[in-house]
Amino acid sequence: MTHLLTRQQLARPFMLTIITLGAVVCLYSAYRLPFAQLDLLFLLLASLTVALTSRITVRVPGVNGRITISETLIFLTMLLYGGEAAILLAAADGLCSSLLISRKPLTLAYNAALVAFTTFITVCVLRFFFGPIVQIPHAALGAQFIIALSVMALVQYIGNSVLAAVAWAWKTDQPIWQVYKQYCLYTSLTYFAGASAAGLITKLMGTVGFYALIAVAPIIAIVYLTYRTYLQNIDVMATAAKAEAEAAARTEAAAAQAEQARRHVEELNHYIVEQERIREQYSQIEKMSALGELASGVAHDFNNTLAGILGRAQLLLTTNDAEKLEAGLKIIIKTAKDGAKTIKRIQDFARQRRAHDFQPVSVDQLLLDVSEITRPRWKDRAEAANVHISLELQIRSNGLVLGDDAELREVLVNMVFNAVDAMPQGGTLTLATHDVDGQIEISVSDTGTGMSDDVRSRIFNPFFTTKGKTGMGLGLAVSYGIIRRHDGTIEVESEVGRGTTFRLKLPTARGTSKPVRGTAELTAPISIAPQRSQRARFLVVDDEEHVRELLRDILARDGHEVVLAQTGHEALARCSETEFDGVFTDLGLPGMSGWELARALRERHAHLPLAVVTGWGEAVGSHEQAAAGVDWVVTKPFTVEQITGIARAAMLRRPKANDASTVSASAAA
Repeated sequence: MTHLLTRQQLARPFMLTIITLGAVVCLYSAYRLPFAQLDLLFLLLASLTVALTSRITVRVPGVNGRITISETLIFLTMLLYGGEAAILLAAADGLCSSLLISRKPLTLAYNAALVAFTTFITVCVLRFFFGPIVQIPHAALGAQFIIALSVMALVQYIGNSVLAAVAWAWKTDQPIWQVYKQYCLYTSLTYFAGASAAGLITKLMGTVGFYALIAVAPIIAIVYLTYRTYLQNIDVMATAAKAEAEAAARTEAAAAQAEQARRHVEELNHYIVEQERIREQYSQIEKMSALGELASGVAHDFNNTLAGILGRAQLLLTTNDAEKLEAGLKIIIKTAKDGAKTIKRIQDFARQRRAHDFQPVSVDQLLLDVSEITRPRWKDRAEAANVHISLELQIRSNGLVLGDDAELREVLVNMVFNAVDAMPQGGTLTLATHDVDGQIEISVSDTGTGMSDDVRSRIFNPFFTTKGKTGMGLGLAVSYGIIRRHDGTIEVESEVGRGTTFRLKLPTARGTSKPVRGTAELTAPISIAPQRSQRARFLVVDDEEHVRELLRDILARDGHEVVLAQTGHEALARCSETEFDGVFTDLGLPGMSGWELARALRERHAHLPLAVVTGWGEAVGSHEQAAAGVDWVVTKPFTVEQITGIARAAMLRRPKANDASTVSASAAA
């Protein structure tokens, strides 16, 4: 398997290679060093290099590196004493100058080996092209001498800068050419200045001797000051460029952060909208789940109702006894009314709010409704599982609250269901109301398993449930939102093994009377003034044959003429042919709804009395009734008195359509 090394991993082997080559070069130079030719001048040059010039350095901007001004003395040693002396002096200079920036053995050895190895290459090149190096100063001051000095400076510069750039590039994982151009290109100044100074001094020594070394000091000082000023300017420009780049980067980062913040805001808005949509969906699912539990219990009651009606009707078919017929029919009527109440319980729970305006709601009636709605769950279903739960109603307030009765019923039904679930072995369920400091408090208590503090602190969190897969954890979260929308509060008291109590506090409605229940439900005959005529003509529209015939029989019993129609279009055709004193229509008609028929009839006959007979009950809104111009809404099942009362009220409109004084009482709309 082949393993690819990164640049940073290659830096260490490269440095070890240079150290090895430098060590070999130093040993070779020490072996070949002509000790007999060394004198006091060499010792002076070596002392100046190690003690002085190796410590006079200029920092290279951007990297942890420094450049010395010892090249003049190294080149001078090379021209006067040969390559081996210059190599050893260069190694000593590299070691001493490295002590200023690092104490690591690897770094010290590498820097010393690097300059020793590059000086060795310079010596080899000079010997190859120009012969013995010590003979170069004795040549005439001409082109060959200048070329030799230039080659010496160029090779030394290239060797040092290239090897240093490679090491820096691999350690920082940057391109070699980028590092070379940025940090090493301008260092050529010291090499060419040093080579020129060394060549000049060797020529002066031929005329003034040892004192020519005095000229080294100002030359080195000038080179040092010039190079330091140059690098300071480079550093300032680099700092300015870096600051500008950082400012641009900050601007770009700020723009990126602003764009990211904008995306986050959009995502958050989308998340909020999506969560609201999911909450509404799961709220409806939670409600339908509760409705399903209600329906399972209501089905039991309704089957009992149908069994009573069916069995009693079959018995009446086999008897001719008038008293038994009358008693049996009364039982059928009572049983049918009980079945209608059972259906109404589901409609009360499941109907949607038609308007955002709150209406006065009677809390005592609210608790009575909830106790009846949930009866199949806490009584019938529980007893079928051999669990006995008793319900206690403690109504100590008959006040009113402003709210939506359907939503408040939904909250209490949900809490009753939770209480029943918390009493798997049975117990007592208590629904209570009482007045507290201008508020009405409704409490739902059970004697069940109770809750721990941790569970109690999280019960209103969406999707938190202790029922496992059977619960979705939205019932109490939705209930909390409903009570908050009613400007109320919910408090929970619970103890493990002792039961739980939910307390709902709602503001008391001031200056209102108890609401009239029902949309337009006629529960008693309408009181009217004496009729001007005892007979009228009515149109009955319904797609159910038995309902049409029932309405016809009720109206015909009082001597009225009745015309039947099965659809809305047929009804419009009948109205075009004949004048009617009133119309009874169903809502769910094929092709044209009852509302559409009512609007069409109202456009043609502005004062024609219209009554809608519907099985949707209180789900019909008053604004829909007003928009269609309907006078009465009758819920199924209806009574004979309701239909005959509407017929008598419609007859009063025959003489004068806008005479409202003839009606002493009408149905609630």
